[in-house]
Amino acid sequence: MTARELAAARIHDPALRAAYAECRRLNARHGRTYFLATRLLPLERRSAVHALYGFARRADDIVDETASTSPAERAAALDALEAEWRGALRGGPTTDPAVAAAAHTRERLGIPARHFDDFLASMRSDLFVREYATYADLRAYMHGSAAVIGLQMVPVLGTVVPREEAEPYAAALGVAFQLTNFLRDVGEDLDRGRVYLPADLLAASGVDRELLLWSRRTGCRDRRVTAALRDAAALTQDVYRRAEHGIALLDPVSAPCVRTAFVLYREILTVIEREGYAVVHRRAVVGARRRASIALPGLVRALAARGRAAHGAPAVSGRSAPAGGTPYESVGRAEGNEHMRGDPR
Repeated sequence: MTARELAAARIHDPALRAAYAECRRLNARHGRTYFLATRLLPLERRSAVHALYGFARRADDIVDETASTSPAERAAALDALEAEWRGALRGGPTTDPAVAAAAHTRERLGIPARHFDDFLASMRSDLFVREYATYADLRAYMHGSAAVIGLQMVPVLGTVVPREEAEPYAAALGVAFQLTNFLRDVGEDLDRGRVYLPADLLAASGVDRELLLWSRRTGCRDRRVTAALRDAAALTQDVYRRAEHGIALLDPVSAPCVRTAFVLYREILTVIEREGYAVVHRRAVVGARRRASIALPGLVRALAARGRAAHGAPAVSGRSAPAGGTPYESVGRAEGNEHMRGDPR
């Protein structure tokens, strides 16, 4: 399938083809949910998604390699990646396949370079910032780590409205995905010395870092932790509800992919709730059978949309964003006016 995707995207240079193929392998290996949803896109659009995922994964792996490297060593590695990225943007050579593919995708789709700058800035903060005092502080971090991932995707997916109308919703969906990751990965992040759930949200239920560490270390449950995690899930569900309005603004041949990713990721919250908010002790996982049952209707919708497009049928009329402002008052509006980090598995 890789060769067909590259041919459909008119990527013929052998070195670039190899770079894109490596990004696809990264997506398939690490981003199970994301990769499954990507396969619902038309062939010619998939390689761009793989490239963007590959670059994000490359930076994420650097900052998360806490077992054998110091913060200074990870900072040096991130510096090297950023230098290679900036060189590639100027047309210079690169040996990093993720950099090569992402730079090529950015150029051919006209993705603003500032989205990558903001992403790298948030990755750099992960080297030294271990917690966030308030939700406002976390939102500032998520602008670069999550919202800009959604913004990068808008030119790939296409829209039926002016791009700036769809961008706030794409930014909000990136935030929703990352908040889901934060909940799913509470225990693993504690092992890395990080607490992403903001201290003010935790404190409202009487929770602090020490209580989370105690629960992780002993395997014991605490009703205060459960209450805080339930509040975080409720906040995340609210972002999903607001972001959902943007799916209708996408190109009809892309919307089934995003709808499927939306449902798959939101299903993680369902699993977390069903398992009693036990994420301090174990990661919540959506089973393969359930993922397939969600993806199948998406495939049917995707094929139908492509059929309509092939026959020139108007699948959707032009529309504007729903009344009532952007989907996420404090995040979405800022992201849309100023211009998916999650490990989407």
